Amino acid sequence: MAIGVVVIGRNEGLRLERCLTSLVGTADKIVYVDSGSTDGSVQMALKLGIEVVALDMALPFTAARARNEGFSCLQRVLPAMRYVQFVDGDCEVVTGWLSRAQAFLDAHPEVAVVCGRRRERFPENSVYNLLCDLEWDTPLGETKACGGDALMRAEAFASVSGFRPDLIAGEEPELCVRLRAAGSKVWRLDEEMTLHDAAMTRFGQWWQRSLRAGYAFAEGAFLHGAAPEQHWRRESNRAWLWGLGLPLATVFASVVLGGFGLLLLLAYPLQVVRLARRGDRSARENWLRALFLMLGKFPEMCGQIKFLLNRVGAGKTGLIEYK
Repeated sequence: MAIGVVVIGRNEGLRLERCLTSLVGTADKIVYVDSGSTDGSVQMALKLGIEVVALDMALPFTAARARNEGFSCLQRVLPAMRYVQFVDGDCEVVTGWLSRAQAFLDAHPEVAVVCGRRRERFPENSVYNLLCDLEWDTPLGETKACGGDALMRAEAFASVSGFRPDLIAGEEPELCVRLRAAGSKVWRLDEEMTLHDAAMTRFGQWWQRSLRAGYAFAEGAFLHGAAPEQHWRRESNRAWLWGLGLPLATVFASVVLGGFGLLLLLAYPLQVVRLARRGDRSARENWLRALFLMLGKFPEMCGQIKFLLNRVGAGKTGLIEYK
């Protein structure tokens, strides 16, 4: 039961070396898809005996397109491939993950995608790294979506034509929508999977990442927001409510009621308290997560507007990168 691996990256340096080294000897074939690196990533991968695909950067680049091209390469060089592991180049794969994930898929033919716990390598380096680590601690068992690291059935992936190459973000949950519509399941195991290095140390990086999330929410809702899926409708509605609706209501109330209208702004700290009290981590983590969940509604709202402007204006936006 052959396993192939697709790693994508650009100028990841030591992070990519860690990633590829963690995979050598664990799969039947590894393909690294490079998107215009200038730091010697391609040469380093070749020295490790990794198959390399250098993307034509004259064409619009997305991570989805890179993963698809890596998968196509695997189909050529590993025709017996049954499973494919997708990994971002800034992640190190935990020892034993591939064998445990493969065993689960072998035992559960109805499951097309399996993922585990992605952890942040340096959560103590910044609050933004910590927020990433908290974000990835999602419920176990059957779920609706995976992230950038997951083991998939190659046949199921190919049957839905892989990732949508035009999506600049949110391509993994969108793929899972189509896989589930085709009758497959997505599962998260209680297993360590990858160590990720977000390297976020500045507020501006966090803002850009949150803006990208808002854009992905808007596009996901546009594609699959209708019933019964209602993909990312709730996330989009929350961005509109907290990022724009409540500020506009406060302005209107202030015009009508004067200073009393500003009392509407109390909804923000009250919501932070509500979210923090619902958390199941340490007090510090619960409060930080709650605070930034609320702050994040503003860049998410900007992402929603950016998507709408692109829909009615110049068309597709370029990548929204945070590092």
